[in-house]
Amino acid sequence: MTDETTKTGPDATAADISADFAQDAAEAVDMVEPSQPDPVELLKAENGELRDRYLRLAAEMDNLRRRTERDVKDAKSYSVASFARDMLAVADNLRRTLDAIPAEARAGADAGLNTLIEGVEMTERSMLSALERHGVRQLEPIGQKFDPNFHQAMFEVPNPEVPNNTVVQVVQAGFVIGDRVLRPAMVGVAKGGPKIVENADGGSNSTLDEKDA
Repeated sequence: MTDETTKTGPDATAADISADFAQDAAEAVDMVEPSQPDPVELLKAENGELRDRYLRLAAEMDNLRRRTERDVKDAKSYSVASFARDMLAVADNLRRTLDAIPAEARAGADAGLNTLIEGVEMTERSMLSALERHGVRQLEPIGQKFDPNFHQAMFEVPNPEVPNNTVVQVVQAGFVIGDRVLRPAMVGVAKGGPKIVENADGGSNSTLDEKDA
C-alpha cells in the first residue's frame, strides 16, 4: 500500500469526518451559550431603579407632609365651628333683647335699666370679641353687591337710589370662620335701581337704569 493510498483511503476519510464534526459541535455550542451581561450595565440599571424608587418615595412623603400640615391647620381653625355656631344663637338673643327696648324707654330709663342695658351690650361685645379671637368674623354686607356665597336674600326693597341687588338691610348677622361661611347673613336687597355693569378690569359701575334694561 502506497503513501497516497493511505492518505486517500478509508482511514483518511473517517479522520476528516471526525474533524468536521468536532468543528460543527464547537460552533453549535458557541451559538447556544448566551453572552454574559456587562456588570457595569447591570449596576447602572440597578442604580437607576433605586433612584426612581427614592424619588417616588420622596414625593409621597412630601405630599403626606403637606396633607398633614393642612389637616392640622384646618383642625385648629375649624375645630370650634360647632361651638361658635351655638354661641351665635346666644349672641342673637342678646341682640334681640337690646332691639326690643323702645327708644323712648332708653331715653327715659332710670339708673337700674341703663345699667342692665349696658351690661347686655357689654356681654354681646365680649362674646363677639372672644369669637373673633378664634377666627370667627362678622360679615358687614350693607352696601355690598348680593353674594349668594355669603348672603341669603329674604326680601326685596324697592329703592331706585342704589344699584339693583345691593344689600340694604340685614335681618340676621352672618359670620365666617377662616375662609368658610359659618352662617350666611340674612339680608334684604334693593330692587329697581340702576343695574351694576361689569367693567373690563373686573370693576363695576351702576350706570344702567332699570328702565333702560
